[in-house]
Amino acid sequence: MVAPNTGSITTAEGGRNRTGTAVSTNIIIEVDGNAVGAIQSLSIKETRQIATIDEVGTDGHIDSVPSKSTDITVTCQRTRFDNLRVAAAFSRGFIHAHAQRIPFDIVIKDIFAGDDPGSTLVTTIKNCWISDISYEYKSDNFVIADSISFTAEHIFTTLGANSNAVPGAAGGRNLPINGVNAFELAADRGDRRGAIDGAGLLLAIESA
Repeated sequence: MVAPNTGSITTAEGGRNRTGTAVSTNIIIEVDGNAVGAIQSLSIKETRQIATIDEVGTDGHIDSVPSKSTDITVTCQRTRFDNLRVAAAFSRGFIHAHAQRIPFDIVIKDIFAGDDPGSTLVTTIKNCWISDISYEYKSDNFVIADSISFTAEHIFTTLGANSNAVPGAAGGRNLPINGVNAFELAADRGDRRGAIDGAGLLLAIESA
């Protein structure tokens, strides 16, 4: 059964009960194949500056275009657990931010749709540099929580080994995806660092 106005799936075929909401208990966060563990929160932010083009004689923007590469930042809060400080929990052999010499990757596995490789969404955050580590000791709360922030070069997501996460239809409803573009698909699965450097941008339009 689906909601009449939006088409959202409320029950499975035949009226059977189902759970369709993604939850954080199905997320595994790894570095170098090792689960980080004891994470309380992980926040990923992708920001992109957009320049709007105006002209004399027109009240309104006539065009817009990205003016800078996308910035990726990650913030994590972790309970100090298993005698590991936060950098060590991310498989680093040091404690302090200034000790980092080589960037590393963070891999996030979403096993909500199934734990077999073909149905797992895998997000890779490439070449992470530690930008901030903070912690505090409190007299009114003995549990120590470490916070760490990263700046990364690139982020991409694949379904299984190297397939696009949104190949042409999305979600349990198999919504048709309009405007599927080869450059966008390549960038989303990590084969390119971005999509607007692909040839023919001036002539590119969204396809229905």
